[in-house]
Amino acid sequence: MNNENLVSRGLTLNGTLAILLLGAAIACKADQFGMQMAVGAGDHHIWKVDLGMVWDPNLTWWQIGDWHFALIGEAHVAWWHTNEGNIHDNIGEIGVTPVIRFVKSSGSVRPFIEVGAGVRLLTSPRISSDFTLGTAFQFANMAGVGLQFGDHQRYVVGYRFQHVSNGGIKEPNPGINFSQLYLQYIF
Repeated sequence: MNNENLVSRGLTLNGTLAILLLGAAIACKADQFGMQMAVGAGDHHIWKVDLGMVWDPNLTWWQIGDWHFALIGEAHVAWWHTNEGNIHDNIGEIGVTPVIRFVKSSGSVRPFIEVGAGVRLLTSPRISSDFTLGTAFQFANMAGVGLQFGDHQRYVVGYRFQHVSNGGIKEPNPGINFSQLYLQYIF
């Protein structure tokens, strides 16, 4: 890979991060926006740090007893690191994920389960000379559990299992599984 491509990818990631952070700063005035920080470990000794912007449009439906479904939107910028790679030790990721939560409707602490499926764009699909994801475009499916708590349910903590793969668009398609812990704060 030549230096022009590296510079171009770096500028693209920096620009995306700047737009995400600017959007988060603007969104701070609204009650339905927030920030998310996640850390996780994945296959092939890959560590992941994820910064996200969260949008809760207060869309709820299908009340079942004291529980209901809610829709949450998330935008992510992440950094992958591996010491296994001899090609790329660090990979950037950007993407979006709509999330459906089944959450308890009342109480000071509200447990939930969640599922989501989104898209990701990686700075490189090649992790090492022996491991590649086939394409930079990836799908990211996840399932998780967590708790909402605090004043106006502003705090969220949770665990997610995430599978990232290209969905068979191109071979090879080994995919990567991540276990992540995350914290959200709604402004």
